[in-house]
Amino acid sequence: MDRNNLYPIFLKTKNLQILIVGGGFVAEEKLTFLLKSSPDANVLMVSPMFREGTKALAKKGNVTLINKKYSRRYLKGKHIVIATTDFPKVNETVYKHCRKRSILVNVADNPPFCDFYMGGIVTKGNVKIAISTNGQSPTTAKRLRQFFEEVLPENINDLVKNLNEFRKTIKGDFEQKVETLNEFTKGLIEKKES
Repeated sequence: MDRNNLYPIFLKTKNLQILIVGGGFVAEEKLTFLLKSSPDANVLMVSPMFREGTKALAKKGNVTLINKKYSRRYLKGKHIVIATTDFPKVNETVYKHCRKRSILVNVADNPPFCDFYMGGIVTKGNVKIAISTNGQSPTTAKRLRQFFEEVLPENINDLVKNLNEFRKTIKGDFEQKVETLNEFTKGLIEKKES
C-alpha cells in the first residue's frame, strides 16, 4: 500500500518572502488559496500579463505585481517559489534555479518538480487542518475540506481558548497535565449516541 511520506508544517508567511511566477488562471488560484489561508503573506508575482482578478486580489493583500518575464534575479531573498506559467521550459528553469539556491519550489501540476504541495485547508478561528493526497488527487482533498468545514463546530475557537485557560490552571508535571487534558477532551472524539 502507498504511504504519504510528506511532513506537514504550518508556515508563518508573514515572516517569509514568496514568489509566484506566472499571471494566468493557475497563478490566480494559488494566490487566492494562499491569501485565504494567510492574508498577511508577502508575495511577489512576476509575469508579462496578469488577469483582472489577480490585480484586484493583489490590492487586498501584501502582493506586488511585476509586469516582466521571469529572471533569476527575482529569486533574491525568496524562501518559497511557485511556478505556474503555461511554458514547461520556463517552469523547469525556475525549478532548477531554486534547487541551486536551496529555495523551496512548487511547479504547478508537475509533482516531480515540487518540494511541497499546496493541499486543502480548513480554517475555523485558531483551528487549521491541512489535507494532503500526496499530490495524487486535488479533488479528493477538496471534498475532504468540504467535509471538515461542515463537521467542525462553529464554536471550536471558544473551546480552544477555554482549554488553553484550563491548561494553565492544571498542577503537576508535563505527563500529568497531558493525562488531565486527554481525559477532559476525550468527549470531543467519542461518537455521539443516536
